[in-house]
Amino acid sequence: MHHRHRHALKLTALTAGAALLATACNAAAKNDDAAASGGSSGKSLVLVTPDPVGQNAFLKLAVDGIKSAAQEQDATQKVFQSTDTATQQQNVQAAVVAQPDVIVLVGFEFADIVAQQAERNPKQQFLLVDACTTKSYDNVSCAVFREHEGVYLAGAEAGLLSTSGQVAAVGVLDTPQFRRYTDPFAAGARKTAPKTQTSSRFVGGQSPFDDSARAKEQTATLLSKGYDHIMAAAAAGNYGVFEAAKAKGAYAYGVDVNQCPSSPGTVVDNVIKRTDTVVQKGIESVLDGQTGKTVSYGLKEGGVSLTGLEDGVDSSKCVIADHKDVLKKVAALRDQIVSGELKVDDPAAG
Repeated sequence: MHHRHRHALKLTALTAGAALLATACNAAAKNDDAAASGGSSGKSLVLVTPDPVGQNAFLKLAVDGIKSAAQEQDATQKVFQSTDTATQQQNVQAAVVAQPDVIVLVGFEFADIVAQQAERNPKQQFLLVDACTTKSYDNVSCAVFREHEGVYLAGAEAGLLSTSGQVAAVGVLDTPQFRRYTDPFAAGARKTAPKTQTSSRFVGGQSPFDDSARAKEQTATLLSKGYDHIMAAAAAGNYGVFEAAKAKGAYAYGVDVNQCPSSPGTVVDNVIKRTDTVVQKGIESVLDGQTGKTVSYGLKEGGVSLTGLEDGVDSSKCVIADHKDVLKKVAALRDQIVSGELKVDDPAAG
């Protein structure tokens, strides 16, 4: 996650360059005119990203989603990649000028721009992913995630695996939105091991979304007190959490995408957001005429999951791959949440 992704925990790839925002003189020159084959329906789709896609797995999934939707709808698709605030605005403007059937935008960065454009262009349909506009518009559909459901399951794993009986979370900021990554982790651990002691710490500081050093310090403090499983929800600072855990032989959990390859043997599992599923389903709904609504995607809709519960867990480099017994119990809890029998409290609700 880049330091600007304040509402969510999108993690950038390990490549050092991914964290450095390239500046493009001309956004249009950077756009990928990747028209899907066919597109004979006359329909067209445009995806605008807040950052370069590059090695950003979260954004790569969004690109997969628009490609799948284009194939499904026999439409053409284009991806406009932004590099900064100026190119974000230019790309949204360029997308509006193109008048596609749906403009898809990923990230809170676009909330204000979309609100302005939606008012000016009432016939243009927008799909905003992982965020929503403050005011609702008939031509803006929002797709949001119920991250807390996945975090609860990660906590359940921690409760079953912890040897000290102490699990904790390191979050970006102490706000209701970010408590979605800390409180349910504690609740999940207590569900599978009722006597578990839990704690949360927050990075804070000048750049809470991009501070590996502070994230590492907060983690080291928790580890020194005996906490041995840490939910890492520190955005780009997650690598600091992993480093601290690795140094102590402790364990951590990643977010948004599979982070196990960045620290094999340390990262147990990840709370993943299936941006591909959400983009594809969202486009389908908008084209079906279901517009102006906010749709929430959790475990039931396949919008949120754990790497351990997805195909490919055996090659994921996640510690959980060696604990099939734990995965069985966690899969049973997932089924209870999906059926509605078990409800996970949402710290951001209300």
